[in-house]
Amino acid sequence: MSYPARPEVGSVLHWRDGAVAHIRFNRPEALNALDVAMTAAFRRACDDVAADSSVRVLVISGAGRAFQAGGDVAAMAESPETVGRALIDHMHSAIQTLNALDCPIVALVQGAAAGAAIGILMACDLVLAAEDARFSLAFPALGASADSSSTWGLPRVMGLRAALRFALLGESMDAARALREGVVSDVVPAAQLDEAGQRWAQQIVRSAPLALAAVKRLLRSSLDHTLGEHLAAEADAFLDCARTADFAEGTAAFLAKRKPDFQGR
Repeated sequence: MSYPARPEVGSVLHWRDGAVAHIRFNRPEALNALDVAMTAAFRRACDDVAADSSVRVLVISGAGRAFQAGGDVAAMAESPETVGRALIDHMHSAIQTLNALDCPIVALVQGAAAGAAIGILMACDLVLAAEDARFSLAFPALGASADSSSTWGLPRVMGLRAALRFALLGESMDAARALREGVVSDVVPAAQLDEAGQRWAQQIVRSAPLALAAVKRLLRSSLDHTLGEHLAAEADAFLDCARTADFAEGTAAFLAKRKPDFQGR
């Protein structure tokens, strides 16, 4: 897979920095609201990441004052069913791709994260929010139900009662509350968002990718397993990791009191 250097144009930027892949919403004049072309570009970017096993972490961000402010309301108002179907088809494909990725996904959120953005965040493993971030489901205020996996992810992240309150009362959640509710992983000053996100990405890159993928799969599947099923899955995953060169390297590095050099094999 050949990735471009950071592109200068496009509503979705997609580039590689070593083992770190980046996807950035890039329609800042519209607070990165999603139109059909943008969702198609996002879907392609997600597919590109999924096709490259050398990616160790994906960082999703938004240009300008907002992470992503939901769907383009003007476009949907002109042709609700046609535009709505196209947006949903692209977004749901992208969401499924993100949820199936082995590599950890980090979201960097500033300003508005509304509508479909909530579903995107539910597919991410770590969410780092700026202090000015605000989260809202937004759909009911437009006379619409929710999509992009938001109603699947929110009860798992927040709990059912908290998710129902957030959705049914049409609440807007600031970064501090989002941290308390488990919607985000940490909150930093806005000026430090990119730097803090880079630190997280580099920390992930230094870890054993096969082990991280196994832990991610176990955690994300845990609510769908009985205890017995999950214990069996944990045993299988551990033994699979024990057969890898990375496990040999990790144990050797530990005994030698040096930093490991994991290769993903």
